[in-house]
Amino acid sequence: MDDDDILAQIKNLVTEERSLAGDSESAQERQGRRRYLEEQLDQCWDLLRQRQALRESGGDPDAAHERPVSEVEGYLQ
Repeated sequence: MDDDDILAQIKNLVTEERSLAGDSESAQERQGRRRYLEEQLDQCWDLLRQRQALRESGGDPDAAHERPVSEVEGYLQ
């Protein structure tokens, strides 16, 4: 997966997240789906940052890997 693929995935996730506001699902279903989308977005942004850091340090950006949600969600902001 390259940067453009990751950015496309981010765009799709954000679009879906925004569409939840007018969705006919129950509030609980929307909340669960929104949480899932937020976790997926966090993973995508983390992967993109890993790729950028590897590139800037002379490494291979393809060596970056998706980290588990539990790890990504535990980062301090």
